[in-house]
Amino acid sequence: MFNNVYRGRKVLITGHTGFKGSWLTIWLLKLGAEVVGVSKDIPTNPSMFEALNIEEKITHYQENICDLSKVKEIILVEKPDFVFHLAAQPIVSTSYVEPIETISSNVIGTSNILETLRVLNHPCVVVMITSDKAYDNVEQVWGYKENDQMGGKDIYSGSKGAAELIIKSYFYSFFDRPNCNIKLAVGRAGNVIGGGDWAKDRIVVDCMRAWSKNKSVEIRSPNATRPWQHVLEPLSGYFN
Repeated sequence: MFNNVYRGRKVLITGHTGFKGSWLTIWLLKLGAEVVGVSKDIPTNPSMFEALNIEEKITHYQENICDLSKVKEIILVEKPDFVFHLAAQPIVSTSYVEPIETISSNVIGTSNILETLRVLNHPCVVVMITSDKAYDNVEQVWGYKENDQMGGKDIYSGSKGAAELIIKSYFYSFFDRPNCNIKLAVGRAGNVIGGGDWAKDRIVVDCMRAWSKNKSVEIRSPNATRPWQHVLEPLSGYFN
Protein backbone atom coordinates (compact mmCIF):
# COMPACT_ATOMS: atom_id res chain seq x y z
CA MET A 1 0.00 0.00 0.00
CA PHE A 2 1.27 3.50 -0.98
CA ASN A 3 4.19 1.69 -2.71
CA ASN A 4 5.83 0.99 0.66
CA VAL A 5 7.05 4.58 0.72
CA TYR A 6 6.73 4.78 4.52
CA ARG A 7 8.29 1.41 5.36
CA GLY A 8 11.45 1.91 7.40
CA ARG A 9 11.14 5.70 7.23
CA LYS A 10 10.95 8.08 10.17
CA VAL A 11 7.69 10.04 10.35
CA LEU A 12 7.09 12.90 12.77
CA ILE A 13 3.46 13.70 13.66
CA THR A 14 2.47 16.77 15.65
CA GLY A 15 -0.83 16.34 17.45
CA HIS A 16 -0.48 12.55 17.47
CA THR A 17 -2.49 12.17 20.71
CA GLY A 18 -5.68 13.55 19.17
CA PHE A 19 -8.42 11.73 17.26
CA LYS A 20 -6.99 12.06 13.74
CA GLY A 21 -3.42 11.95 15.04
CA SER A 22 -4.00 8.60 16.77
CA TRP A 23 -5.54 7.09 13.64
CA LEU A 24 -2.65 8.44 11.55
CA THR A 25 -0.09 7.01 13.98
CA ILE A 26 -1.64 3.54 13.98
CA TRP A 27 -1.92 3.47 10.19
CA LEU A 28 1.72 4.52 9.74
CA LEU A 29 2.84 1.83 12.17
CA LYS A 30 0.93 -0.70 10.07
CA LEU A 31 2.78 0.63 7.02
CA GLY A 32 6.11 -0.06 8.71
CA ALA A 33 7.07 3.50 9.62
CA GLU A 34 9.06 4.59 12.66
CA VAL A 35 6.78 7.18 14.27
CA VAL A 36 7.80 10.15 16.38
CA GLY A 37 4.99 12.12 18.02
CA VAL A 38 4.87 15.62 19.50
CA SER A 39 1.85 16.82 21.50
CA LYS A 40 1.39 19.07 24.50
CA ASP A 41 -1.17 16.77 26.17
CA ILE A 42 -3.82 14.11 25.68
CA PRO A 43 -6.86 16.18 24.71
CA THR A 44 -9.76 13.90 25.66
CA ASN A 45 -10.82 11.41 28.30
CA PRO A 46 -11.43 8.67 27.20
CA SER A 47 -8.64 8.77 24.66
CA MET A 48 -7.91 6.57 21.67
CA PHE A 49 -4.22 7.28 22.21
CA GLU A 50 -4.39 5.79 25.71
CA ALA A 51 -6.84 3.00 24.86
CA LEU A 52 -4.47 1.61 22.21
CA ASN A 53 -1.29 2.15 24.30
CA ILE A 54 0.21 4.13 21.44
CA GLU A 55 2.88 5.73 23.61
CA GLU A 56 4.57 2.35 24.03
CA LYS A 57 4.84 1.87 20.25
CA ILE A 58 6.45 5.17 19.23
CA THR A 59 8.88 7.88 20.30
CA HIS A 60 6.65 10.23 22.28
CA TYR A 61 7.43 13.87 23.13
CA GLN A 62 5.09 15.82 25.39
CA GLU A 63 5.95 19.33 24.26
CA ASN A 64 4.07 22.41 23.06
CA ILE A 65 4.77 23.35 19.43
CA CYS A 66 4.44 27.01 20.47
CA ASP A 67 7.90 26.56 22.06
CA LEU A 68 10.20 27.15 19.10
CA SER A 69 13.34 26.00 20.92
CA LYS A 70 11.75 22.63 21.77
CA VAL A 71 10.48 22.15 18.23
CA LYS A 72 13.97 22.82 16.85
CA GLU A 73 15.57 20.47 19.37
CA ILE A 74 13.23 17.58 18.54
CA ILE A 75 13.45 17.90 14.76
CA LEU A 76 17.23 18.37 14.92
CA VAL A 77 17.59 15.14 16.92
CA GLU A 78 15.04 13.06 15.02
CA LYS A 79 15.64 14.30 11.43
CA PRO A 80 12.34 12.89 10.10
CA ASP A 81 11.82 11.86 6.48
CA PHE A 82 8.19 12.96 6.67
CA VAL A 83 6.30 15.45 8.82
CA PHE A 84 2.53 15.52 9.27
CA HIS A 85 1.54 18.67 11.15
CA LEU A 86 -1.85 18.18 12.84
CA ALA A 87 -1.29 19.86 16.23
CA ALA A 88 -3.91 22.56 16.71
CA GLN A 89 -6.75 23.83 18.83
CA PRO A 90 -9.46 22.03 16.80
CA ILE A 91 -12.79 23.01 18.37
CA VAL A 92 -14.73 26.01 17.02
CA SER A 93 -16.66 26.59 20.26
CA THR A 94 -13.42 26.60 22.29
CA SER A 95 -12.07 29.43 20.14
CA TYR A 96 -14.75 31.73 21.58
CA VAL A 97 -13.59 30.92 25.11
CA GLU A 98 -9.85 30.74 24.43
CA PRO A 99 -9.13 32.96 21.40
CA ILE A 100 -5.47 33.64 22.21
CA GLU A 101 -4.73 29.96 22.83
CA THR A 102 -6.42 29.14 19.50
CA ILE A 103 -4.40 31.74 17.59
CA SER A 104 -1.15 30.76 19.33
CA SER A 105 -1.57 27.06 18.62
CA ASN A 106 -2.90 27.31 15.09
CA VAL A 107 -0.77 30.20 13.80
CA ILE A 108 2.40 30.42 15.93
CA GLY A 109 2.66 26.63 16.21
CA THR A 110 2.43 26.29 12.44
CA SER A 111 5.04 29.03 12.00
CA ASN A 112 7.41 27.26 14.38
CA ILE A 113 7.26 24.01 12.40
CA LEU A 114 7.96 25.87 9.14
CA GLU A 115 10.75 27.96 10.65
CA THR A 116 12.48 24.91 12.08
CA LEU A 117 12.34 23.10 8.74
CA ARG A 118 13.64 26.23 6.99
CA VAL A 119 16.65 26.49 9.28
CA LEU A 120 17.57 22.80 9.28
CA ASN A 121 16.75 22.21 5.59
CA HIS A 122 17.33 18.46 5.70
CA PRO A 123 15.49 16.37 3.06
CA CYS A 124 11.89 16.07 4.23
CA VAL A 125 8.35 15.79 2.88
CA VAL A 126 5.96 17.95 4.90
CA VAL A 127 2.16 17.84 4.94
CA MET A 128 0.57 20.76 6.78
CA ILE A 129 -3.00 19.98 7.87
CA THR A 130 -5.43 22.88 8.20
CA SER A 131 -9.21 22.76 7.65
CA ASP A 132 -11.95 23.63 5.18
CA LYS A 133 -12.83 26.32 7.74
CA ALA A 134 -9.79 28.17 6.42
CA TYR A 135 -12.00 29.46 3.59
CA ASP A 136 -14.05 32.60 4.06
CA ASN A 137 -17.59 31.23 4.38
CA VAL A 138 -19.71 33.25 1.96
CA GLU A 139 -22.56 30.71 2.12
CA GLN A 140 -22.14 29.66 -1.51
CA VAL A 141 -24.06 26.57 -2.59
CA TRP A 142 -21.09 24.88 -4.29
CA GLY A 143 -17.88 23.56 -2.77
CA TYR A 144 -14.90 25.79 -2.17
CA LYS A 145 -11.90 25.75 -4.52
CA GLU A 146 -8.24 26.00 -3.61
CA ASN A 147 -8.01 29.54 -4.96
CA ASP A 148 -11.00 30.82 -2.97
CA GLN A 149 -10.36 33.49 -0.36
CA MET A 150 -8.95 32.47 3.01
CA GLY A 151 -10.29 33.76 6.31
CA GLY A 152 -13.39 33.56 8.45
CA LYS A 153 -15.75 35.38 10.75
CA ASP A 154 -14.93 33.37 13.89
CA ILE A 155 -11.58 33.02 15.66
CA TYR A 156 -11.10 29.38 14.71
CA SER A 157 -11.69 30.05 11.00
CA GLY A 158 -9.51 33.15 11.14
CA SER A 159 -6.68 31.20 12.76
CA LYS A 160 -6.84 28.52 10.07
CA GLY A 161 -6.94 31.14 7.33
CA ALA A 162 -3.96 32.88 8.92
CA ALA A 163 -2.06 29.58 9.10
CA GLU A 164 -2.69 29.09 5.38
CA LEU A 165 -1.25 32.54 4.62
CA ILE A 166 1.84 31.76 6.71
CA ILE A 167 2.32 28.44 4.91
CA LYS A 168 2.00 30.17 1.53
CA SER A 169 4.47 32.88 2.57
CA TYR A 170 7.05 30.36 3.76
CA PHE A 171 6.67 28.34 0.59
CA TYR A 172 7.30 31.24 -1.77
CA SER A 173 9.92 32.90 0.45
CA PHE A 174 12.02 29.85 1.32
CA PHE A 175 10.84 26.46 0.05
CA ASP A 176 10.26 27.24 -3.64
CA ARG A 177 13.99 27.38 -4.36
CA PRO A 178 16.42 24.97 -6.07
CA ASN A 179 18.60 24.57 -2.96
CA CYS A 180 15.66 23.77 -0.66
CA ASN A 181 15.31 20.15 0.50
CA ILE A 182 11.76 20.60 1.82
CA LYS A 183 8.78 19.40 -0.21
CA LEU A 184 5.62 21.05 1.12
CA ALA A 185 1.92 20.27 0.72
CA VAL A 186 -1.29 21.32 2.48
CA GLY A 187 -4.35 19.22 3.32
CA ARG A 188 -7.78 20.69 4.17
CA ALA A 189 -10.42 18.30 5.46
CA GLY A 190 -14.02 18.91 6.43
CA ASN A 191 -15.89 17.41 9.38
CA VAL A 192 -14.37 14.03 10.18
CA ILE A 193 -16.10 11.17 11.97
CA GLY A 194 -15.00 7.73 13.15
CA GLY A 195 -14.31 5.52 16.14
CA GLY A 196 -12.21 6.90 18.96
CA ASP A 197 -13.49 10.48 18.75
CA TRP A 198 -14.36 11.76 22.21
CA ALA A 199 -13.99 15.48 21.53
CA LYS A 200 -16.53 18.02 22.76
CA ASP A 201 -19.18 19.68 20.60
CA ARG A 202 -19.19 17.11 17.78
CA ILE A 203 -22.61 16.06 16.62
CA VAL A 204 -21.93 12.34 16.16
CA VAL A 205 -20.11 12.11 19.49
CA ASP A 206 -22.90 14.07 21.18
CA CYS A 207 -25.49 11.68 19.72
CA MET A 208 -23.67 8.59 20.98
CA ARG A 209 -23.26 10.07 24.45
CA ALA A 210 -26.87 11.18 24.71
CA TRP A 211 -28.42 8.02 23.30
CA SER A 212 -26.27 5.78 25.53
CA LYS A 213 -27.94 7.55 28.48
CA ASN A 214 -31.40 7.58 26.89
CA LYS A 215 -31.30 11.38 26.63
CA SER A 216 -32.26 13.81 23.87
CA VAL A 217 -29.56 15.33 21.68
CA GLU A 218 -29.07 19.07 21.62
CA ILE A 219 -28.61 20.26 18.03
CA ARG A 220 -26.51 23.41 18.33
CA SER A 221 -26.87 24.62 14.73
CA PRO A 222 -30.06 23.03 13.30
CA ASN A 223 -29.93 25.13 10.12
CA ALA A 224 -26.31 24.32 9.28
CA THR A 225 -25.38 21.90 6.50
CA ARG A 226 -21.94 20.32 6.70
CA PRO A 227 -20.22 17.52 4.74
CA TRP A 228 -18.96 14.49 6.63
CA GLN A 229 -16.15 12.07 5.86
CA HIS A 230 -14.77 9.05 7.66
CA VAL A 231 -11.38 9.67 9.23
CA LEU A 232 -9.61 7.21 6.90
CA GLU A 233 -10.61 9.26 3.86
CA PRO A 234 -8.59 12.43 4.60
CA LEU A 235 -5.72 10.37 6.04
CA SER A 236 -5.39 8.42 2.79
CA GLY A 237 -5.27 11.76 1.00
CA TYR A 238 -2.46 12.97 3.26
CA PHE A 239 -0.46 9.82 2.50
CA ASN A 240 -0.66 10.44 -1.24
